[in-house]
Amino acid sequence: MAEEPQVIGIIRLIVEIIWTHIRLNFEVLRSIYNFFLPREPKDVSEDIVLITGAGHGMGKEVALRLGRLGAKIVCVDINPKGNEETVNMIKEEKGSAYKYECDVTNREAVFALANKVQKEVGEVTILVNNAGIMPCKPLLRQTEKEIRTMMDINVHGVLWMIQAFLPSMLERNQGHIVSMASMAGIMGLSNIVPYCGSKYAVRGIMEALYVELHEDKSRDTDGIKLTTICPTIVNTGLCKKPRSRFPKVMRVVEPEEAADQIVDAIRREYLEITVPSELYYISKLYRAIPYKAAIVANDFIGTGVDPHD
Repeated sequence: MAEEPQVIGIIRLIVEIIWTHIRLNFEVLRSIYNFFLPREPKDVSEDIVLITGAGHGMGKEVALRLGRLGAKIVCVDINPKGNEETVNMIKEEKGSAYKYECDVTNREAVFALANKVQKEVGEVTILVNNAGIMPCKPLLRQTEKEIRTMMDINVHGVLWMIQAFLPSMLERNQGHIVSMASMAGIMGLSNIVPYCGSKYAVRGIMEALYVELHEDKSRDTDGIKLTTICPTIVNTGLCKKPRSRFPKVMRVVEPEEAADQIVDAIRREYLEITVPSELYYISKLYRAIPYKAAIVANDFIGTGVDPHD
């Protein structure tokens, strides 16, 4: 009789292995299917989209494009002038936009912002964590203040925004969180060592959040979508001295092109993209080969950023 529970346990394990194998193959086949036949872009005309760092660069361009698609855009920036310009541009195009000034490094201010937006505009359905800075010089020349400020904006700001806006999304089982990582969060580069660390952190936060939502058995979370964006060097003024031996291959991307791809990724609910898209497969290869081999390849390509103050 003692052997009977043991036999049942073995049978259950075999069934579980078979079921896991089926699920693995299903997800692989679904990924291949979605590659050749991507899902249709979703309608965002009923969405309330909050974008941090909306007063400049990619944040501004993403705000304009989503505004043209009929979404209500909540523009958030610590720079009131740039933020107001974005809001006015959206309104000039007959879109709906609201401006809020907030320091994303201040957790209390972020939660106050969430309450204010909820009362004055409505429930945010798409959150775009775009705010970020990039000091560009060798690690030993970066000051404690520069590093702490950058980590506060690039990492803590993302965490505070998620903590502030995710609860209402979970209550409705509806929402989409988008966070701006970087190709510097996939492969390290000199002169931006702390920045690379911050963007690796953003990717880690988003991946871990996906797992946490997946493992939450207390409620339905399938309506919460996550998208991580990994751009290469975008011509927004953050990186003033990009370097590449083959500039046509490893090119600097204009904010408008980057925004087109970001909006497409949001509407198709992709889990992660690179900008430009071809770098996605290069990055996978980079992580698959031995690290020193990847360094040899990078030496040949000559991609990087030179320091500037």
